[in-house]
Amino acid sequence: MSPSPKMHADELDIDEALVRRMVAAQFPQWADLPVELVDSAGTSNAMYRLGADLVVRIPRIPGAAEDIGKEHAWLPRLALGLPVAVPAPVGLGEPADGCPWPWSVLRWLEGANPVAGRVAEPALLSADLASFVTAMYRVDPVGGPASYRSETLAARDGAVRRALAALTDVVDTEAVTSLWDLALRAPDHPGPPVWIHADLQPGNLLVDGAGRLSAVIDFGCVGLGDPAVDLLPVWYVLPASVRDAFRTAVGADAAAWARGRGWALSVALMELDYYRETNLRMARTARYVIGELLAAHVGDA
Repeated sequence: MSPSPKMHADELDIDEALVRRMVAAQFPQWADLPVELVDSAGTSNAMYRLGADLVVRIPRIPGAAEDIGKEHAWLPRLALGLPVAVPAPVGLGEPADGCPWPWSVLRWLEGANPVAGRVAEPALLSADLASFVTAMYRVDPVGGPASYRSETLAARDGAVRRALAALTDVVDTEAVTSLWDLALRAPDHPGPPVWIHADLQPGNLLVDGAGRLSAVIDFGCVGLGDPAVDLLPVWYVLPASVRDAFRTAVGADAAAWARGRGWALSVALMELDYYRETNLRMARTARYVIGELLAAHVGDA
């Protein structure tokens, strides 16, 4: 059996045997397909490949359970207006013995996760990401749910400072605090909320052999919010050489750019604090993001 490694105190016990039992009981047409744990940096859901064409997605923690229904409701609608593939739900599982929450079966999407700052075709990937982000912005917002990250930066201040207090031996807290204070001074988004993915990190992006964006996955944070949240890949994925091009392509003004820095910094700090011992891949990425933000801040000074 391949258990999914645990990262949370209240995490479900998930392994191949559980996946096989749930699939056999609720989707007998797929009962004979092989099941294999997917190596993923994901933190809210465990992923098990089911045969060649499917993947099972099971919430690890209670807070992720409601995302399953949201994805089944909205992914087919969002997919119609997006320039790259997104997960296509094909089965909605019900709570079962060993899994008290809904779970899902989706189409498998091929591709590899880009490595932060070391992408093969920076200019092409930058253009692809900008195309995806702006397409999300254009989706009709009527009836859309609030994004998981729909609050203002000011509302994140307490959590950011708690993370900083816990990371005094890990980051330059004086420099990072200065950068965070600067982000807090940026004006709030002046317009109505728009559709955002809200978690455009390397683990949620797939690129093909030519270095082009082939798919975006994990829409657990999706919803309506500040468009600046989807500037995350500027710091999480793209090298400095193409950041201006991305900014121009998505039309981010100075205030949005400043808020985007704040979002990237706040997310990275909380991830580094929470996952530095339980998810080393995510912790490494968070360290990289903080370093890039500080370097850019020094360069702009």
